[in-house]
Amino acid sequence: MKITVSAIKADIGGIGGHTKPSKNLLKNVINFVNSSDLLIDNYVGYCGDDIHIIMTHTHGINNKNIHKLAWNAFESGTRVAKEEGLYGAGQDLLKDSFSGNVKGLGPGVAEIEFEERINETFTVFAADKTEPGAFNYPFYRLFIESRSNTGLIINESLSDGVIINIMDVEKSKIAELELWKDKSIIEAALMYPSKYVVSSIFTKNNEPIVASSTDRLHNIAGKYVGKDDPICIIRTQKQFPATEETGSVFNESHYVAGNTRGSHNLPLMPVKLNSASSINFCIPIVEALVFSIHNGNMVGPIDGFATPDWDYVRHVATKRAFEMRKQGFIHPATLVPSELEYSEGYNKKMKLLQDKMKILE
Repeated sequence: MKITVSAIKADIGGIGGHTKPSKNLLKNVINFVNSSDLLIDNYVGYCGDDIHIIMTHTHGINNKNIHKLAWNAFESGTRVAKEEGLYGAGQDLLKDSFSGNVKGLGPGVAEIEFEERINETFTVFAADKTEPGAFNYPFYRLFIESRSNTGLIINESLSDGVIINIMDVEKSKIAELELWKDKSIIEAALMYPSKYVVSSIFTKNNEPIVASSTDRLHNIAGKYVGKDDPICIIRTQKQFPATEETGSVFNESHYVAGNTRGSHNLPLMPVKLNSASSINFCIPIVEALVFSIHNGNMVGPIDGFATPDWDYVRHVATKRAFEMRKQGFIHPATLVPSELEYSEGYNKKMKLLQDKMKILE
């Protein structure tokens, strides 16, 4: 049976700032999605102030009606957010009306279509207070680095290599690259996650493994309106990475761009499902929603980052965050000027600086 999994997320309002949606806001979105007859199954949750809608259906990728359902659910939730005076109500809805596809309108989208296996499994990773390129390093560890994933040695499908599609998010261009032939090119691209982002990964025989959101809100709106808060879907087990291999590539809490005002580098912290964003300088967070699926009906999610070992990872992430914050506002604690999300204020300061500059005699 050919099934599509669509994961669509948006920030449409938070309590007291960019923290978490209210109960009424979340309930409204859940009820709206549940009222649709388009879907086989769905799950609605949140990561920080971003609500994610995970849907299974048979309508394929980029289906207008599925995307419109998500858009309308977010619009309905935005009305509740405005009624409650939530911060950033409707923030990620960058256009006034739906135009056939939510891509380019603000919400993040990851979709994957496949023929169901007898025991089909997948994990959704939802992040907050960071950018799509935050998944680049975990993807590298999962599909390229055998130190992190022994499956690259003993799993014949993975050891044969995969097809990795990498997007230039500034120019909206995409390159199809092949492991192991293009390994060094892939590594060169992944060095700079603000520009080059993994959008999808396939086996050599064209089985989809990964779908990840790539939209950058700054590029859509032309100014800072919030971080891009990526979401991705990874199929697991058998010829794909094991669920345990997939989760473990998030255990190093690597540094990512984002955080307060979207202009800093801090570690990506794995957290439990439906966690609020930290008000400790908005440490970037990621959740793991682990599912089984049969005939489009999802079982789960279980909370991939809820076990005690992840408490240790969170402790390490917190220590790494504190160490970086000791750097204050000096780079690399803050992003380079071209990546600062509130660049207008910085550019004005630089203009004042240049006006005071004099040529040395």
